[in-house]
Amino acid sequence: MKPTPLEQIIVAMIREDGPIPLDRYMALCLGHPVHGYYMSRDPFGPEGDFITAPEISQIFGELIGIWCAAAFQALGAPDEFHLIELGPGRGTLMSDMLRASRVMPGFRDGVRIHLVETSPALRKLQAARLGQTITWHDSLATLPDGPSIVIANEFFDALPIRQFESRNGQWMERRIGLGADDRLVIGLSAQHLDRPPGTDGDILESAPLRDDIARELGSRLAASPGVALVIDYGHAASALGDTLQAVRRHKFCSILDRPGEADLTSHVDFESLGNALRQGGALPHGPITQRQFLLSMGLEARAALLTQKAKLPERNVIGRAVERLAGENQMGNLFKVLAATSPGLPTPYPFGSP
Repeated sequence: MKPTPLEQIIVAMIREDGPIPLDRYMALCLGHPVHGYYMSRDPFGPEGDFITAPEISQIFGELIGIWCAAAFQALGAPDEFHLIELGPGRGTLMSDMLRASRVMPGFRDGVRIHLVETSPALRKLQAARLGQTITWHDSLATLPDGPSIVIANEFFDALPIRQFESRNGQWMERRIGLGADDRLVIGLSAQHLDRPPGTDGDILESAPLRDDIARELGSRLAASPGVALVIDYGHAASALGDTLQAVRRHKFCSILDRPGEADLTSHVDFESLGNALRQGGALPHGPITQRQFLLSMGLEARAALLTQKAKLPERNVIGRAVERLAGENQMGNLFKVLAATSPGLPTPYPFGSP
């Protein structure tokens, strides 16, 4: 099969400069300005490559909207505040949150919407979905000061990571190089890490960009009153293991398969993420499972209300959606939810609840 345009670019880079680390490869695959996976397509839904929680059911976004309304109240119901979403996809989550947040007086009048999004294709979808004044940002750096509520659903998992493999008493970094016929292959290069060697074959993942953004978010919360909610799949405590994966057309594939045409993600290390938020000056809360969060926020009651008004086929859809979002063997336990607040703000519900 003919190489993708991005694969040809990467091969030329490696020929010129040698093997590249995984984080550089991921950054190119996902964010190359012309051929990057997110830059020119809508990857969501049945016609895309994967489905996120907001696309599974409106209930997900509505419950987060209720959480945002409570956070707005905890901030003192400011006359003006920033509702910020990192990696907002099609705008589905933001749309559902705004609809649900109408229950809180003053919320809709004071909200200013900011979306951190680099994809031109997705920005167009967000504008069409939301139909109101939006300010877009390429990064957190240009976000305005002031009271804020930050939502990041399946944002951190798509940030580039590095991987190291334990071999013969030392850590070797995994890099992308060239094999026969200029095909991309994974190789190893010696690295000196400030940690004891593992057992041969152990994989250690490092996410410096992920932690940098979390520290930046923590600094923002330390400087201005605000709260943040992070939802992603991953592990509550740091652990060894290879979690890097590629998905194309709703099926797993090799991370080297069709660069620029597959989604690359890894599991979020919530312990590391919480530490980075704390280093920035924020107070982390959790993580808890998505199941615990959604059930505590009223998932079952909301689903029951929708079911009463639905016909049988729709009832079945609602039931399957609830199971997928909160089922113990589905997203319920795999996905974790972490909150962060400015110092002095109360612990948000349901974090810290029995």
